[in-house]
Amino acid sequence: MRGGFSQGLQFCGVLVCTISLQACDGSNNTYVAPPPPKVRVALPLQQAVTRYFELTGNTAAINSVDIEARVQGFVESIDYRDGMPVKKDTQLFGIQSNTYQAQVDQAQATLASAQASQVGADQEYQRQLNLTKQKVTTQTALDSAKATLDQANATIQNAKASLDLAMINLGYTKVLAPFDGLVTAHLVDIGALVGVSGPTKLATIVQTDPLYVNFSVSEPQVLMIKRGMAAQGRTFTQTDLPAIPVELGLQGEADYPFKGHLDYASPQVDSSTGTLSVRGIVDNKDHALLPGLFVRVRVPLGHEDKALLVRDDAIGTNQQGSYVLIVGKDEAVEQKLVKTGQREGPLRVIESGLDAGDWVVTEGIQQAIPGSKVAPEKVAIDAVATANASSNVATTIDTPQADASKSEAAKSDTAKSDTP
Repeated sequence: MRGGFSQGLQFCGVLVCTISLQACDGSNNTYVAPPPPKVRVALPLQQAVTRYFELTGNTAAINSVDIEARVQGFVESIDYRDGMPVKKDTQLFGIQSNTYQAQVDQAQATLASAQASQVGADQEYQRQLNLTKQKVTTQTALDSAKATLDQANATIQNAKASLDLAMINLGYTKVLAPFDGLVTAHLVDIGALVGVSGPTKLATIVQTDPLYVNFSVSEPQVLMIKRGMAAQGRTFTQTDLPAIPVELGLQGEADYPFKGHLDYASPQVDSSTGTLSVRGIVDNKDHALLPGLFVRVRVPLGHEDKALLVRDDAIGTNQQGSYVLIVGKDEAVEQKLVKTGQREGPLRVIESGLDAGDWVVTEGIQQAIPGSKVAPEKVAIDAVATANASSNVATTIDTPQADASKSEAAKSDTAKSDTP
């Protein structure tokens, strides 16, 4: 029994050693490199774009006037709601008017008296004129009648002027809006005495539709605008300024929803700053813009038929500037420094540094390391994406790699469905 047990132990030891030797044999444990990471690449989109100057400016009211009391009296009514829009000639304030109505009545009575005196003087003059022709009166009497008539006519003119002045003062008791606009909060209350020592400010009315935008253009930009207009057969003068469009956008917005045109340009460049003061005018029918806002302004510079655009989120930055990652023919990643231009929706214009045939990495950028190889999936940038900033649409292009991936996926699905 002991001998059999010993032989069993020896057999187990030999078996363990054999298994250990086989496990240590490295002929079946070769290193398999992981597959290259998958990325999506796309050719730059070529399309026509309009070049713009992107500037900053401030909005200003096209009209802003202080509403003042021009006659003395107590405020009897406030006929608008603070901050609400009003139409031209809408009554805003009512000032005590009984005193001025009495002055109008008095002036009318004076005019009536003067007109009656003028009738008598005219009759006397006509009578003296007839008597003079009959040679039964003197020339002195005729001259006196003529002087009395002239004085009566002058008295009528004076009475009419006094009546007009009284009517004007009576009209000032109704404070009207000089134009369409928004009226600020009233500065006086009902019962307040105004116009005692001079005009009293009652409120302010502001016209915000349309609206001015003031900005400055540097000297090099002025020269570029002039060259661009000269190419179109126009000049940078006050006559041609309304033909130049201007667009506005608020801070935090990506687009320029407010449209208008240039309205004024200073006739000379400020030598201390090297800038030219320019003013535009934009529509503001819904009053979305307010005077005094800091806004983004862009003015078209020219047109380019074939500009290169890539997805804005595919552009990176480092200490050398902006760059994009491209995939070459050997499927190796390269880094290209580029000069970026204006944004067109979700795309960005590339001024230089990129060729039309470069496949730019658009997705999987974190896995695309310069110098390493990747498995690219070629896609195309949708041109509609330039008009809709919210849609970053990419259309897959059928390639042999894509077809192979679809085939493998189909086989996998078939194998799964055949499994009991």
